[in-house]
Parts: sequence; structure tokens; C-alpha cells
Amino acid sequence: MWFKNLNLYRFTKPFALSPEELDAKLTEKPFTGCGSQDMVSLGWVSPLGQEDSPLVHAGNGCMMLCLQRQEKVLPGAVVNEFVQEKIAEIKEQEGRNVGRKEKTDIKEQMIFELLPRAFTRSRKLFAYIDTRQQLLIINSSSTKAAEEFIVTLRDTIDTVPVIPLKPHNDVSQCMTRWLSGSEGPTQFAIGGECELQDRSDTAAVVKCKNLDLQGSEIKSHIDNGMMVKKLELNWTGGIEFIADENLTIKRLRFDDLIMDQLQDVNTESAADQFDADFTLMTAEFEKFIPALVEAFGGPESGGQTREETVVASAEA
Repeated sequence: MWFKNLNLYRFTKPFALSPEELDAKLTEKPFTGCGSQDMVSLGWVSPLGQEDSPLVHAGNGCMMLCLQRQEKVLPGAVVNEFVQEKIAEIKEQEGRNVGRKEKTDIKEQMIFELLPRAFTRSRKLFAYIDTRQQLLIINSSSTKAAEEFIVTLRDTIDTVPVIPLKPHNDVSQCMTRWLSGSEGPTQFAIGGECELQDRSDTAAVVKCKNLDLQGSEIKSHIDNGMMVKKLELNWTGGIEFIADENLTIKRLRFDDLIMDQLQDVNTESAADQFDADFTLMTAEFEKFIPALVEAFGGPESGGQTREETVVASAEA
């Protein structure tokens, strides 16, 4: 349950549902497996992994949700093999070539026939709503997966007015400035891994690992026009991670000082352990996320952004 990645969003309007109200809405769209002709199935399951448990796990002013996704595994090579066999059969039996439109129709027919026999694979995506900071925090490094979570939640509860959490300053420019020799971020130490990209040629990428990132070699790349796109940072509160140019957090790791706090908690069941983990993790993130945003100049300031205007119009 401990989050390894963070996609961060902030609410443009206060999230007003109680845990009980949210649970009631999620119950209307529970997870069911793919039907014979379904490629993908999405639905809500209990974060605890128990069928009789609520679909919302609340604590510490936060509400944990879990979206399960199941999809059919139907490799293109398999479909193409059946399509080619069908085309060869038509040529042999009818003595004619198969046109482009007919090939498309044959492919659709093959998919229709193969879907009921296809294997399935499933994954669970955890996220929680922080009602005190008005944040939606999704345990994924993939923007696509995070957006699918948001769309599914919006379809379930009608409104999810969120936009990506953005700091006041450009993330890539800040990280580049830190490595170029300027003053580093408050409360954070620079690690030994980064990724640089040329400003004029996006195909030109330099990846560095286990290096002194504030040494002459890195500064030379920056002087030649490269920007930092990913950077390893260590928060003084006890979290190591990789931050990218969009402030997506990847490969997050809690140090022993944080994890050792669980040893003082007596738990008698898996549910108790989940609750203890959830409470400690959200308490750490409640300190970590504001510190992270502050390192990049604090929250985005000014009036309502264009994104917020669009969201507000869509939610009205």
C-alpha cells in the first residue's frame, strides 16, 4: 500500500463528500470482470482487498480509494496470424484477392471471435483524497493511468474539479539552476542521478547515475544548452525520490526513521496494519508535499488559471 510514485492534483473547488457519501457512490460502480466482448473493465474495489470492506478507507483527514482495471490480452501478432489464414482461405476457395476494406472487416471479425478466449490481466491503482490540503494523490508515475483514474471517478461521482499541482516556478529551470552551481533547494539534498535533454534537440539525452551532479561534467552539459528533466532528490524529512519536469514523483522510498515508527504500533489484523500504514504515510506526505512545492517557489500564484476556468465551466 505504501506509495512508490506520486501524480499530484489539486482541487479547484473543495471536495465536499464525506467518506460515507463517497462510499455510497462508489458502490454504484463496483468492479466486475470483462465480459466476453469487453476489452477493458474498470470498477471500484476495497482498498483493504476484502469483499465485505468499505470502498473508502478513511483516516487522518484522508480517503483512500482503489480502482481495479482488467483488460483482455490479445496480441496483434495473434490477430494477424488468424487474419492471414482467413485471407489465404478466401484466395484458395474463391480464387480472388482480398481488398483493404474486406481485410479490415476480417480483422474485426477475428477480434470478435478471439476475445472470449483471450487471457486477462488486472492491476489496482490506489489514490487518496487529502481533504485538509484539498489534494488528489495518485500512486502512479503514468499520467495516462492517473487521468483514467480521474475520468472514472468523475463518471462515478459526477464532478472531480482537479488540475495538476503546479509550483510557481518552472520545475526544469529550477533543477537546472541547482546543478549549474546556484543555491540548492531548501530542505532537499541533490542525489546522484539525473537526466538532461538538449533545449533544441529533444532526441539528445544524457542520463547520469552515481555521479557528482554538481561537478564540472554536468555543468559543461548545462553550459552547452541542456536542461534537467529528471533529478534525484533527498528530503530531509526522510524521503528519497526522482522528480521530473512535471513534478511527477517516481521511485519514492521512505527511510528507516519513518518505517521504524510502525514498530511502536500494535496491530491485531491486516486491516489494523493497513490503517497504521495509511495514517503514517499520509502524515508524512502532509509535510513532504508542501515542502516539495515550496522548493520550486511555492504554490502557483495569481488569479484563476486558464485550466481552472475550463474546469469550472465544465463542472458548472
